[in-house]
Amino acid sequence: MDNRLVILGGGESGVGAAVLAKKQGYDVFLSDSGIIRPAAKELLGEYGIEYEEGMHSAPMIMQAREVVKSPGIPDTLPLVEDLNKAGIPVISEIEFAGRFTRARKICITGSNGKTTTSSLIYYLLKNAGLNVGLAGNVGQSFAYQVATQNYDIYVLELSSFQLDGMYDFKADIAILLNITPDHLDRYHYDLKEYVKAKFRITQNMDEDDCFIFCRDDEISMEHLNRIVLKAKMLPISQKDTLSEGAYALEDKMHVIYGEQEFEMFINELALQGKHNVYNSMAAALSAKIMNISNPVIRESLTSFKSIPHRMEQVARVKGTLYINDSKATNVNSVWYALDSLQTPVIWIVGGQDKGNDYSVLADLVSNKVKTIVCLGKDNEKIINAFSGKVSEIIDTHSMEDAVAQSYRVSRPGDTVLLSPACASFDLFRNYEDRGDQFKEAVRKL
Repeated sequence: MDNRLVILGGGESGVGAAVLAKKQGYDVFLSDSGIIRPAAKELLGEYGIEYEEGMHSAPMIMQAREVVKSPGIPDTLPLVEDLNKAGIPVISEIEFAGRFTRARKICITGSNGKTTTSSLIYYLLKNAGLNVGLAGNVGQSFAYQVATQNYDIYVLELSSFQLDGMYDFKADIAILLNITPDHLDRYHYDLKEYVKAKFRITQNMDEDDCFIFCRDDEISMEHLNRIVLKAKMLPISQKDTLSEGAYALEDKMHVIYGEQEFEMFINELALQGKHNVYNSMAAALSAKIMNISNPVIRESLTSFKSIPHRMEQVARVKGTLYINDSKATNVNSVWYALDSLQTPVIWIVGGQDKGNDYSVLADLVSNKVKTIVCLGKDNEKIINAFSGKVSEIIDTHSMEDAVAQSYRVSRPGDTVLLSPACASFDLFRNYEDRGDQFKEAVRKL
């Protein structure tokens, strides 16, 4: 069939792509091997979209002219391999949605900080009175917003999985915050493959576009020297003075774009911590490219509220502070979290391992963590990695137990930090579910 579009996955991105495809006149079929949420089914019904759940019917799927695949489905799935062999294009929801909007696109990727930076840029642009949507790996899907809204600008948080399925899509401003080993289980445990996926954010960019990157990030810089980019290159750094881009030295942040300049004291930023200075610089530089005035940038960087599940202070119970950092799904995120704390830490860690190397945390854990509470189906790797580095390691398999054990060993002045370093899928639906269960368990103490 000429306009047969098959969507694999009935989550946020899949349902959004189905709605957009239907509105664009495609013959749409959505297939999910799991159970589709009632609200999603209702939306599919509303638009008259044919779907199946609990299975993938290969004969129906192989009739597609093109397939939009959920980022959560690996390329190694036999069905996806069959589609590739048959020469049927498999693309991401972002690639598909990008065809149907003329809006400017500010795209953010990186192993850490992309949700915070995306949310901060969105907040800045909203405060400047611009007509802007926030999508990608955060909030409502890009495709659904393209189908139902009419934004002039999109701020898109993009994971490596989304970038994998993008070919003709082009960012107007692309931001690569950093690259640390993450999701290596999806990239044959080969860092080079993961790096290549991240750099796809720069594909198709031309002279009128801008690429913001971190000059202090070794892996990014090593790869950057190997590719030819037409886009305007704008570095950010906390080590060097720059003639254009953004840099922070001592107590001040400086942003320079063309003739425009902006500066601000670091202690005035709403988001504190070294990693957040990078995020704030990337956001401020994007704002200058978008011609936003200095007073709006300053006010936004001062008043922005941190996003849920990212170093979110939940409560203080009997003198102990409980922090929800459920979004820390890799070792590097945990490094930043531990580095920012000055009190004795009870660290809740664990979940679905993604090929983590815990050795980079050894010194921080020895200096800052007094007790490790493992939370996962299989905690052996964590126990082996930190055995002898802390006074006690506790093995738990539910959030309720993890919080109860943390409460038991805590003393006034301690911090209980949920910063898992792992994916959530062994015990939870996603990192939000994990964070919400943590907050609920803390409230019950």
